[in-house]
Amino acid sequence: MATVELTKDRFDETVDGDGLVLIDFWAGWCAPCRSFAPVYERVSEKHPDVVFAKVDTESEPELAAAFEVTSIPTLAIVRDRMVLFAQAGALPENALEDLISQAEALDMDEVRRRAD
Repeated sequence: MATVELTKDRFDETVDGDGLVLIDFWAGWCAPCRSFAPVYERVSEKHPDVVFAKVDTESEPELAAAFEVTSIPTLAIVRDRMVLFAQAGALPENALEDLISQAEALDMDEVRRRAD
């Protein structure tokens, strides 16, 4: 699946269902963001069952604030409407693949129990 632009108006419909959503917070002026973009795109092509979203922090500051983004790029992972991961920094392709595998392998019933 190719990446999708995520805006505050489309946020709920994008993350409201079951399944995995990766969110890349970025800006056009950010060199590490531009370096990470092709990695993110390549990995998105390998995982058609995962939503790969991009949030331009310049045009969507409210979304960036909601995720407490203070440095970019920041990657967040949402699964079944729960934020599982949020961390600044560009990842190499193998680390991103590993992170997706870990998020997919989680027992979400257990995660919800621990969150309560």
